[in-house]
Amino acid sequence: MTISIGHRSLHIASPGNLLLWLIAAFHMLLATTLIAVLFSVSSAAAANDDVCTGHNILTDLKQSDPTRYAEVVKEADAVPNGKGIFWKIEKVGITPSWLLGSMHVTDPRVLNLPPRAKAAHDAADTIIIESDEILDEKKASAALLMKPELMMFTDGTTIEKLLSHDDYIRLEEGLRQRGIPLAAVARMRPWMISSVVALPGCEMARKANGVQFLDQKIAADGVAEGKQVKGLETLAEQLQAMSELPTEFHLKSLIETLALGSKMNDVVETMTDLYLTGDIGMTIPMLKTVSPDGKDEESDYAAFEQRIILDRNKVMAKRAEPILAKGNVFMAVGALHLPGEGGVIELLRKQGFTVTSVN
Repeated sequence: MTISIGHRSLHIASPGNLLLWLIAAFHMLLATTLIAVLFSVSSAAAANDDVCTGHNILTDLKQSDPTRYAEVVKEADAVPNGKGIFWKIEKVGITPSWLLGSMHVTDPRVLNLPPRAKAAHDAADTIIIESDEILDEKKASAALLMKPELMMFTDGTTIEKLLSHDDYIRLEEGLRQRGIPLAAVARMRPWMISSVVALPGCEMARKANGVQFLDQKIAADGVAEGKQVKGLETLAEQLQAMSELPTEFHLKSLIETLALGSKMNDVVETMTDLYLTGDIGMTIPMLKTVSPDGKDEESDYAAFEQRIILDRNKVMAKRAEPILAKGNVFMAVGALHLPGEGGVIELLRKQGFTVTSVN
């Protein structure tokens, strides 16, 4: 596959950058929320697209290609800790704590915590989330603007110079549908723009109308109940992780996200369904089916996995340890951080905690 970027052409061995970006989008949606604030997304414009229209990709796949579907299930079953979004954390002599895999969206189905998770949240002394800065979006946005190099080009580069004419037109239309003028993102780094394009219109509409995403609601409810709320990362650290990946990688991802078009709604709906059923280990195998050949570029994936997933998992587990040592904590981090040998669950176990799934 060959794509044009400005006056250049790039060969892509497979559509794997799209797979990586879709994973990243649901790791970094805290930053996406800030974009809605920075660009003052019009509630009126967003309200025209506030109905979610996605369909479950796996339901269709099971009917159209049972063999491929069985391969997805087999790959998912092999993922350590791939089942469940709610976990109990225990250590001798310490009051048990709880771990919820979150999804950084405003979907009412996601916001409605399972009864046992709601009870654990209400009884906890301390709430842990990825970043406590999300409690005040405008303040967080102002802080990030003090480090503009994390979000935008500071050397005069614009997105128009980097994209072909056709891709530039696609981008303009995609942003228009979300009530965002292209001029507002002209100097933004490609991954920041991809964040907006990747979100379904219904999600942008709810954010624009002030609906809190799950992590925000968990934190805000904790504050209202007089609990301590602690963050494991700063938003600047999250942005830094993304900005350290090559610009060319992000350009490919942006173009492929634009090409996916309305199918992004199907991807998000499927991810939501998997979240609600606790089948987190199936998320990445499912995302691979979005690409025609189901493959990803090994070099891109290795760099992405190390910087965006594994490195951050280690930071989260390390910073959570002294807080969890006090007991009676309710911890919520992105669900995709939990599974796998390098996931937060396994890292907590290496710290001496017993971590078990709660149905």
